[in-house]
Amino acid sequence: MTPLPPGSTIGILGGGQLGRMIATAAAQLGYRTHVLAPDRESVAAQTASALTRADYHNRIVLADFAAQCDVVTYEFENISAVPVEWLADRVPVHPSPASLRVAQDRIAEKEFVSNVGGTPARWAAVDSRVSLDAAIAEIGTPAVLKTTRMGYDGKGQVRLQSPADADGAWESIAGPAVLEAFVDFSHEFSIVLVRDCDGRMVSYPPPWNEHEDSILARSTVPAPAQIASLWTEAAALTGRIADALGHVGVLTCEYFATPDGPVFNEMAPRVHNSGHWTIEGAVTSQFENHVRAICGLPLGDTALVGAGVTMENLIGHDVDRWADLLAESGAHLHLYGKREVRPGRKMGHVTRVQRS
Repeated sequence: MTPLPPGSTIGILGGGQLGRMIATAAAQLGYRTHVLAPDRESVAAQTASALTRADYHNRIVLADFAAQCDVVTYEFENISAVPVEWLADRVPVHPSPASLRVAQDRIAEKEFVSNVGGTPARWAAVDSRVSLDAAIAEIGTPAVLKTTRMGYDGKGQVRLQSPADADGAWESIAGPAVLEAFVDFSHEFSIVLVRDCDGRMVSYPPPWNEHEDSILARSTVPAPAQIASLWTEAAALTGRIADALGHVGVLTCEYFATPDGPVFNEMAPRVHNSGHWTIEGAVTSQFENHVRAICGLPLGDTALVGAGVTMENLIGHDVDRWADLLAESGAHLHLYGKREVRPGRKMGHVTRVQRS
């Protein structure tokens, strides 16, 4: 791929904080960014060069957007693949719609990962209340019932401690789903990998990810020994997934650390919350490396800076601590510019780097 020169325009589908941080990294490298999002509030627009507020399916808008962009990327996967595929016929789109389609559907995702040698948790497809009973008989309980599409941060899923919970679980989900067996794991971790147009790949040290109320609370690098011992195997699987998809940009895969090896949880075809530590904690951030990959630039060094890093999410009214965090020596505060504080809403994050 011929590198895009500085001054080129990167189109970003989505108006959230991930788009905001992509736009910041792009500006550092001299690129313009154009956000397309339907949201009334677009925090990505606060750092982008331009904003179009419109529905993703408006073909007139899409045509104008494609004409103004040299490459297009997306900052979240809960967007219909149809407009992304339409854009891909007119302007380079990275990652490709193929990555988006697989990541959007839990069944497709699990089958895809199994086909490249990965090990997901035991699962069964569920499309009715009757099939939920059959899935429980096959998978057992405790288990988690998850929607096949559109779930994130604990949304679209419900736990079943016993078969007696089936009625309530189905009423809560009420649509195509998968039942996943609980995994006996010591830690959760992720592989944040970057692949360029020529198939070259780099990945970051895996963070230990701790969740509270099904939302990522903090990521810590370096990870405990149980994760470090699985790093090579999990990174190799993530690389196979990226190669099989022809993925360009950041690809994040989440795993459970078990005595039998890494168990695949889910993938995100984009920059990821568990990679936010890389802004101050790595030589090259995940956001800069994503821009480098989609623009045909050399990939940057992913090595850890210092002895260790911890990233803490500021969720809901955690953000009210902003003044104290600014006064804390060594704390790097990132606020996302969201006006409304709500329980469970990611309002920002703070990174602490332990110097050598």
